Amino acid sequence: MTKFFAFTENVERDVVKQKADYIIPTFDEFLYLNRLPMSISYPKNRIKVLLLENIHPDAIALFKEERYSIETFAKGLDESELIGKIRDVSILCIRSKTEITKKVLENANRLMAIGAFCIGTNQVDLDECTKKGVVVFNAPYSNTRSVVEIVIGEIIMLMRGIFDRSSKLHDGVWDKSSKDSFEIRGKTLGIIGYGNIGSQLSVLAEALGINIYYYDIVEKLALGNAKKCATLQELLKKSDIVTVHVDGNPRNKNLIGDREFRMMRNGVIFLNISRGFVVDINALAAHIKSGKIKGAAVDVFPYEPKSNSEEFISELRGLPNVILTPHIGGSTEEAQQNIGNFVAQKLIDFINTGSSFSSVNFPNIQLPQLQNAHRLMHIHDNVPGILSQINGALARNNINIVGQYLKTNDAIGYSITDVSKEYNRKVTDELRKISNTIKFRILY
Repeated sequence: MTKFFAFTENVERDVVKQKADYIIPTFDEFLYLNRLPMSISYPKNRIKVLLLENIHPDAIALFKEERYSIETFAKGLDESELIGKIRDVSILCIRSKTEITKKVLENANRLMAIGAFCIGTNQVDLDECTKKGVVVFNAPYSNTRSVVEIVIGEIIMLMRGIFDRSSKLHDGVWDKSSKDSFEIRGKTLGIIGYGNIGSQLSVLAEALGINIYYYDIVEKLALGNAKKCATLQELLKKSDIVTVHVDGNPRNKNLIGDREFRMMRNGVIFLNISRGFVVDINALAAHIKSGKIKGAAVDVFPYEPKSNSEEFISELRGLPNVILTPHIGGSTEEAQQNIGNFVAQKLIDFINTGSSFSSVNFPNIQLPQLQNAHRLMHIHDNVPGILSQINGALARNNINIVGQYLKTNDAIGYSITDVSKEYNRKVTDELRKISNTIKFRILY
């Protein structure tokens, strides 16, 4: 039977495409459809990437260079919308608003990797991803500087009462006064959470003449002249300014509530640029109204609008000397560009080489470039004997191993075996049928 293939890698003409039996964007697709020998294991145009929430153009450009198929949406998708879109998606790219639930993953038949183009991964069901062999990457360091800068800026604004004075002036009220306006030099900053952001904030704030205390449940080396507090209570009682920079662990829910606010100094400045569920918003609003808290800056909230068209509702609206920002602590052009490049490259490395280095949920393996070999990647439940079964199948088929890598975590094992190019392809059926196999794929 004669078939008409329209080859569209360089030129596309609608009149030709309308008459074609198949439209092929690459020659690899032609070879794949006709089951002819190929130089690569799978046509890259068949790898579909779904990008949501305005992922930076640099990420899109990197995926285009790889010739992946790309679809983009400016907003996040809710569960039902995402289920309708994800069935043939290989790579899913999100930010903080899109939730990846168990139900979504049940409908993601071809999903290999998720990129969270942000710091946190609370919006992703990591346990379910791991069970299904879906690797997840994020960007834990790429926007650190941006977050630190907004904290420094807001501390100065709050200590000087700039926000309220600016609002008055916009209303035509000239309020020239030094009342309740203070320098930050000589003040004491308490940092809750001394990770990447907290520690860098410590260094910059100290350079401005601020005294630094920090509290972290993990032992962390103090930078500069920062002093560690043995308890959260100690930090709260010593600090003129309290800022929260903890991770998304569920145990941090309502870490700061009415009890903690009562421990703070009268006239304290309070900032939360970490996670919305960390602070009891009702308690914060009550202590601002009572005057206990002189000023506050909040960038994250227990519930955040899904899109810019949804109204933001909060008890903090309209309160004096309160800076509210729409989850933009890390949203600078520099940070988003860094995140776009970092996460996209991690996703590409996993698809093209199998590297899981810097993954959130997979055993981390950094792999050498694949050269003159085929790479067999086996994701399986972490139970004894899997590697033995893999090697047994290879031995029975007289296949020479060029290199082999295995790493496990509590849930899964990830085995990568490079083999000589000449082998009986039926061995792949044996490898797929090994008990407790989650996913198997070949690269060449």
